[in-house]
Amino acid sequence: MKKSIIGIVLFFLTSIPVLAQEQYSTRLNNGWEFFKGDLGGIWEAVRSGAEGAPESVPHWEKVTLPHCFNAEDAVDPDKNYYQGAGWYRTTLAMEPRYQQGRILLHFEGAAQKTDVYIYTTKVGSHVGGYDEWTVDITDAVAEFKKKEAFRKPFNGKIPLVIRCDNSRDLQMIPSDLSDFNLYGGIIRYLNLVYIPSVSINKLHVSSQVNDKGSATLKVKTDFYNPSRLPNADLEIQVVDPSGKIVQQYKAPVDFKDSVYEWTSSLKKPTLWSPSQPSLYKIKMKLISASGIHVREENIGIRTFVFEDHGPFTLNGKRLLLRGTHRHEDHAGTGGAMTESMIRKEMIIMKQMGVNFIRLGHYQQSRIVLNLCDSLGIFVWEEIPWCRGGLGNDIYKGQARRMLRNMIEQHYNHPSVIIWGLGNENDWPGDFEEFDKEKIRTFMKELNTLAHTLDSSRKTAIRRCDFCKDIVDVYSPSIWAGWYRGRYTEYKDVSKKEFEAVNHFLHVEWGGDSHAGRHAEEAEAVVKKINTGLGADERKGDASLHGGSARVSKDGDWSETYICDLIDWHLKEQETMPWLTGTAYWPFKDFSTPVRPENPVPYVNQKGVVERDFTPKSSYYVFQSYWSEKPMVYIYSHTWPVRWGEAGEQKLVKVYSNCEEAELFVNGKSYGVKKRNSQDFPAAGLRWKVPFSEGNNTLRVVARRGKTIVEDQITQRYQTEKWTNPAKLVVEKIEDDNDIATVQAKLVDENNIPCLDANQWIHFSLTGDGKLFDNLGTSSGSRKVQAYNGRAIIRLKANSGKNIICVQSPGLQTVFLDLTDKKKATP
Repeated sequence: MKKSIIGIVLFFLTSIPVLAQEQYSTRLNNGWEFFKGDLGGIWEAVRSGAEGAPESVPHWEKVTLPHCFNAEDAVDPDKNYYQGAGWYRTTLAMEPRYQQGRILLHFEGAAQKTDVYIYTTKVGSHVGGYDEWTVDITDAVAEFKKKEAFRKPFNGKIPLVIRCDNSRDLQMIPSDLSDFNLYGGIIRYLNLVYIPSVSINKLHVSSQVNDKGSATLKVKTDFYNPSRLPNADLEIQVVDPSGKIVQQYKAPVDFKDSVYEWTSSLKKPTLWSPSQPSLYKIKMKLISASGIHVREENIGIRTFVFEDHGPFTLNGKRLLLRGTHRHEDHAGTGGAMTESMIRKEMIIMKQMGVNFIRLGHYQQSRIVLNLCDSLGIFVWEEIPWCRGGLGNDIYKGQARRMLRNMIEQHYNHPSVIIWGLGNENDWPGDFEEFDKEKIRTFMKELNTLAHTLDSSRKTAIRRCDFCKDIVDVYSPSIWAGWYRGRYTEYKDVSKKEFEAVNHFLHVEWGGDSHAGRHAEEAEAVVKKINTGLGADERKGDASLHGGSARVSKDGDWSETYICDLIDWHLKEQETMPWLTGTAYWPFKDFSTPVRPENPVPYVNQKGVVERDFTPKSSYYVFQSYWSEKPMVYIYSHTWPVRWGEAGEQKLVKVYSNCEEAELFVNGKSYGVKKRNSQDFPAAGLRWKVPFSEGNNTLRVVARRGKTIVEDQITQRYQTEKWTNPAKLVVEKIEDDNDIATVQAKLVDENNIPCLDANQWIHFSLTGDGKLFDNLGTSSGSRKVQAYNGRAIIRLKANSGKNIICVQSPGLQTVFLDLTDKKKATP
C-alpha cells in the first residue's frame, strides 16, 4: 500500500506577491464604467474618462465588480455569445499606508486576456482567465502624479483602465470546443493593496504526521524586496482550532538568503476531516524599517491514501467520496459570482451531503477553496486543458504556467487532494494534427511538473484512455443510462474500469433534466436501449439527432427519469466496498455554447439545482442518501397535475433518510414503510394509491428515533384524455410587488390540457416592463420547451402598461394585456 501524506503548502509564482490576506487591501467594486467592444487605443478610454471631457462617445455604462460581459448573452436563445474586447475604467484616490511602500493591484481572476494601464502607461498583462495575478503600479502612479493631468482634469485621482478580451484563440486554453462559455470580464474581485517596501511573498507550510500521531510543521517563506532592504525581524505563531497559540518563534531575517525556513512540531494535533474540518492558523509578521507586514494562512493536518486497487482512506479510515462538480456560473451574472452567491452555493451543496467536489474545468475562486476548507469538502482542481488537441509552444507555455499558478496559489488548502492535468484530451478539433504520442509526451511533462511542485497530492485526468497510465488517479467515461447503456449496468461497468487502473475515481455521471417536466412512464425509453455495449460517452452522443438509441437523445428529459437514475447509482455505491468515490455532473445547471437545442437553449441541464439555485427533485434524492439531518420529500413539488385512468393505482415516491415513513392521501393512511436503501426505487418508501379526480393532498410523516419530519403537497388528478395541442391559453397566475408571473398552457381543441406536450414556447413583451429573461432557467428564458404542457415566465411591470405575446410553432399567437385579469385566448 502506497501512502500519500498531505501537507499544507502555499507558493506564489512571481516576484510580486499574490496576496492571501493583507492589512491594507480594498476591493475595488464600485465606481466603474464599462464599454463592450474595442477602442482605437488607450488614449480613447482616458480622454473620454476625464472629468468634464467634452467627448461622450463611445457610450460607457456604469457597472460594479465582479463583472462579466456575457452575463446575459451566454444564454440568449437567439444568438451566439459575444467574444471580443471589453474595457473598464475608474479613478482611484490613493491613500498610501507606508512611507516608501508599494501599491499593488491584485486580480483574483480576469478573463481571458488582460491589459492594465495607469493613465496611458501599460503596467501589466496576463493571459488566462482563472488564476490570480498581481501588478505593482507604484512607479506608474508616481510618474503620473508628475503630469499636469493629475491636477486637471483628474483632480488628484489616478486613472485606471483595464482591457479584457475573450476572443477565440486556438493557441489558448481552454478550447472553444469546451462544453462551457469562455467568459470575458473582470469576473472575480480586484483588490487595491498597500504593502511595506519589504513584504512576505511566498508562504509554504507543510505537515507530516508520524505513527504516534504527532505532526511536524515546516514553514518556508521568501520576501518581496524591490527596495533591497538588508534585514528585518520575523515573528511566527501557530494557533490551534480553539484559538490557542501552541507555537511561536522570533528571529532576525537576512535578505541575502533566498528562502527562510522554520520547523516545529505538534503533539496529537486535531486532524482535518469532512465531519470535523479543524483548521490551524499560521500567523506571520515581518517587522522592518518600512513598516509591519502581516500574513495569516489557515492550514489543516490530515493523511489520505488512494489504496492500490482499493478504496480511499482518510486519517486511517475508509471514506467514500460523495461528490459533485462546480462551474463558476450563475443566472444573471455569468462568471461574475459574488462572495455571498458562492457562499450560498457551497452551503446548499454541503447540506446535500457532499464531501468532495471536482472544480470543472479550471482554477476557481479562492473563496470557493476557503469554503471547502471550512465546510469540509475535498477538492479535485484542474487546469483548463480541455478538448481541442494540443497547440504550439505558446499553448503549452500557458498550460505549464496555469498549472504552476494553480498549485502554488492553492496548495495551502487542506481540502485539495488532486491536481487535475486535463479533461477529455482525447477530443480533437482545434488543429489539423491530432498526435496521441505528442499529447502523451506533454501529459508526462505536466505530471512531472505537478509532482515537483507538490509531492504530497495526486494527479488525475478524466476521459483520455491513451494517457490513463501517466497520472496517479484516472476517471474513465461512464454515463450508464444516459449516453450509453442502462443505468442498471453501472456497477459492472465501473468494476471493469476499476480493475484497469491502480487508482480509480468516477467523476461525471448523471443526465439532463428539464426542471418542472415529469412523467407517469419515464422508463418506457429504456426498452429501446441496447445493453452490453459499454456506458462511455462517444462522439456525437450529446447531439439530439442521429446515432444509436440512447436516453440522452430519445428520453423525455424528465425529472422523473433522472431521479430513478440517481437513486440506482446511489444505492449501488453503498454495495461497492472497493469504490473510492464518485462525483455527479454537475451540481448546478450552467451555460454552454454547444447546446443551443436543449429545452433551455444554451444550458447544460444536468444539475440538481437550476442556474438560480432552485432545487430540482434530484437534489432531495441525494439528501436521502448523503445528508445527516433528518429529511423527507414527496416526489414532486413541481408536478402540479398528474394523469391516468379513473380509479388507477398511482405510484407515490418519498425520498427520506429516516428509518420509516407513513403516507396519507386525502387524510387516509396508506401504511408505514421501512427504509431499505437496496429496495429500489426510493429505498422502499413508495406506495401505490388511488387518486381522486381533482385535487389530492399528500402528506408524509417520517421518523428517525424520536425525531419526526413531515412534507405535504397537493396534486390535481386529470382523467380526461387529450389529443394534439391546438391552441395556447395564457394567464397571469401571480402578481406580487410589481412582479407578475405569466403561464402559457398547451390545450387541445376541447380545451383539455395536453400534459405530455413539450413544444417550444416563446414569450415576448411590449410595454413599460421587463421580462426576467436570459437567466438560463426553465422559468427565466423567453424561449423554452414546455414542461407537462406549460411554461411560465416572470416580468417586472414597472407600474406600467404591458402586453405579453406568446407563440408556439403551428399555433395561433396569443396576446395578453396584463392590466386585464382575464385569461387570454387567440
